[in-house]
Amino acid sequence: MKVAKIHELPKNFGKTVIVCSHEIALFKLANGNIRALANRCPHKGGVLAEGIVSGEQVFCPMHDWKINMCDGNVQAPDFGCVKTFPVEVENNEV
Repeated sequence: MKVAKIHELPKNFGKTVIVCSHEIALFKLANGNIRALANRCPHKGGVLAEGIVSGEQVFCPMHDWKINMCDGNVQAPDFGCVKTFPVEVENNEV
């Protein structure tokens, strides 16, 4: 399923997409990598697509929890995990 075109994704900003009833936060990082993860922080459900991106991390906009977009793990001392999704790019489409 195609959800976005590469040029529609600004660097270091999230976009919310729906795939098979899953709300996903989609990011194009400064290095050009595309990451996809569940769009809710495990703490209080903050919308991760609205978070601040730094490298491979996104900070939840509600309480600043730092989440690694590669594996979904929350940085200590906080704890938890967000589901990540594989991303495929073909013909400039995600």
